[in-house]
Order: sequence, then C-alpha cells, then structure tokens
Amino acid sequence: MLEFRSTKSMTKQTVTHSPITHFSVEDNCLVIGGIKLTRLAQRVGKTPFYAYDRKLITDRVQNLRMLLPPDIRIHYAMKANPMPAVVQHLSTLVDGIDVASSGEMKVALDTPLPAEHISMAGPGKRPEELASAIAAGITINVESENELTTIVKKSEKLGCQARIAVRVNPSFELKTSGMKMGGGPKQFGIDEECVPQMLDRIKTLDLHFNGFHIFSGSQNLKAESIIEAQKKSIDLAISLSKSCPQPPSLVNIGGGFGIPYFPGDKCLDVGQIGTELAKYLPTFYSAFPDGELALELGRYLVGEAGIYVTKVIDRKESRGRVFLIADGGLHHHLAASGNFGQIIRKNYPVDIGNKLLSKETEICNIVGPLCTPLDIIADKMEMAKAEVGDLVVVFQSGAYGLTASPTSFLTQPQATEILI
Repeated sequence: MLEFRSTKSMTKQTVTHSPITHFSVEDNCLVIGGIKLTRLAQRVGKTPFYAYDRKLITDRVQNLRMLLPPDIRIHYAMKANPMPAVVQHLSTLVDGIDVASSGEMKVALDTPLPAEHISMAGPGKRPEELASAIAAGITINVESENELTTIVKKSEKLGCQARIAVRVNPSFELKTSGMKMGGGPKQFGIDEECVPQMLDRIKTLDLHFNGFHIFSGSQNLKAESIIEAQKKSIDLAISLSKSCPQPPSLVNIGGGFGIPYFPGDKCLDVGQIGTELAKYLPTFYSAFPDGELALELGRYLVGEAGIYVTKVIDRKESRGRVFLIADGGLHHHLAASGNFGQIIRKNYPVDIGNKLLSKETEICNIVGPLCTPLDIIADKMEMAKAEVGDLVVVFQSGAYGLTASPTSFLTQPQATEILI
C-alpha cells in the first residue's frame, strides 16, 4: 500500500485518505507546479481542468536516464497525452516521439525533434496519412501487406523514398500487463512467422528500411515480466535480422512500464529493469554494432504528473449515503469512471484538494453531472468532508485522460488543460 505524505511539513498531522506521495501540501491545500490548488483554480478561471506538472515530467525522464543504461533511447508515445505544450516540453527531454495519427504527427513536427526521430504506428493508417508521413520523412511502422503496398504507391507518386520499420506481432505477450498488444491474433503488426516473407519483399522495393517495432503490452508493474519481454524482443529482432535488407538501425522494443493507480499497487522497480537490460545489451550490440535500442514510454512519463480537478456543485443524501455532485465526470475522465478497460471498477486516488489535511472525514460517493449512472468519480471512498465549492482532485491523471474520453457526450462544457 502507498501512503500519502507531503514533501513539506504537515505539523504532525496524519493523512489517511489519499495514497499519493509526489505532491506537496500547504495550508491544507494541494500544491502543483509550486501553486496552491485554490489559486490555480482562480488562474484557470473555471472548472473542470487538467493540470500537468512540468517539473515532475522532467524529473521522471531524468530519473529514467539514471536507472537505464546510457545508450538506451527513450521515445515518448504521444497517445498518452498529446497536449501540444506537454509534447513540446517532452521533445526537449526524449530522443524520439511515436505518433498514432496525422493529427499527432503535426504536433510532433512542430517540436525541435528532427523528422527522422518521429515514427507512426497504428493498424489503420489512411492513405492520406501515409502520404503525409512519407512527405514529412518520418518512419512508418508497417502493419500489413496491404499497407506496404499503399506505401510503395504513395512513395512513387510523391517521388520520396519512404522510411519504414516493420511492426512485429510477437508470439509472446507481456505477462501480467494491463493491456496485451502482442501474442495471439492481433490487429497490430505482422505476425512474427510472416515477417521474413515481408522482409524479402522489402528487399525488392525502393524503401529506406530502419528496423523493427516490437510492442507486446502496457501498464505493467512487474519488473520481471518486462525484463522477460525485453529479452525475448531482442532475441526476436536478432533472429529476424537474418532476412533484413540491411542491418536494423533502430529496434524499438516498446515499453509496458506501468504506474500505480489502486490500493495495493506497488511502484515499478525500474532500477531492476535497467540492471538486467544492461546485462543483455552486449547480446544486442554483438548482433547490431551500429544499431540503437529504444524504449517507447507514454503513461510512465506523464501519468503521475497530472491531476484532474472538478468542483462540487451540489451535496445530497440518498437513503443514508452522501453524494457529492461535481461539474466534471466521465466525459472528461473516462478512465477514472471505470469505463476505460476496467473489468471490475476500482477507484482512482481521489481527494478533496483544498482539505487534504482535514481530520473530519466521511464515506461518500462523488459523481459527475451527466444523466447516467456510469458517471462515477469515487464510489464509497473515505475523504475529507466536502461542501459545495470544494475542489475534487483525481490523481494519476496525466495520461489517457481528456483525449481518451467522450468529451461531446451530452454536449457538456469542455475541460481546460494547462502545463505548469
């Protein structure tokens, strides 16, 4: 179990209602980006809003650099949080950006990163997206025979040599991962047994072959599972390289690094991963002396640096149970409502952000304004007793938040995003 503790003095007060450790508290109020939440809400001018802490993002990348072997390239999987300001900031910290649409590609191309350090993945790239990617000079992760045919046609029409990598659907999966993206029948990538035939075809084409993209799963808190998948991914790349038109210059072995959301979750031991990866790197460099190895991380870089803030607009009791009605909910934060992949709903870490040290607590339900019973932010959670006007904070909200939610549902007002 994680405990809540402030990085500043709490004058010997014990907090029991939120399991977050990386934000400080001042005068009973959450502080993010050096600003008290109440002041920040005034600055934003309205609720609901997302706030992302610039320093926490920087610290996360710097800590990764310390724990991973120095030669490892760190890529940002932009789908986790495509807010332009966040992407701009991360572009100064990472070695590459991986996008999943032409919309994301435009944001990535606005950063200082060269186009050759940007790649595009996704099982359903439209012909016009492929054409834009080819013209921009970014790397396309090829996911099917048909897609390769379209790339060749677009490349010839544009008079540009497309940069490609082969996305591989491995026969193994990332064990104990929250979302499996490899092993078995998948819409992602080329089945590993079919890759040699694909590579033979690529040899006959006028394309720039970069390497492999092997992504087996995400949201994993077990270092042992990630280590096993990384070793298998490197071995697979080495085996497939025998059929390559030229030695791969980059092997992207995905990420899978998870963050804790729920009671009982333990932080991922990245140090253990880094130590084991360093032991296996000689195997990689023996096969690819001039190659580079990349990890593609999204949630792990930004997830813990963000909060979602919504205001209590009503308080009521129904048959002995307290309900706090907030002005935001699942239309802004689908994951926190439990409707984004959870089989059994579990509460995100939620608290009353302007009463973090309050000793007067209660068991309550926090719900959004939508006319659906699915609009739940917290279900029977203990937290500070709240009144109308108080600020509800959903922690661990920096990834798969606003853009992963049905923002047009019931035509409610949009949420704001800020980077501080």
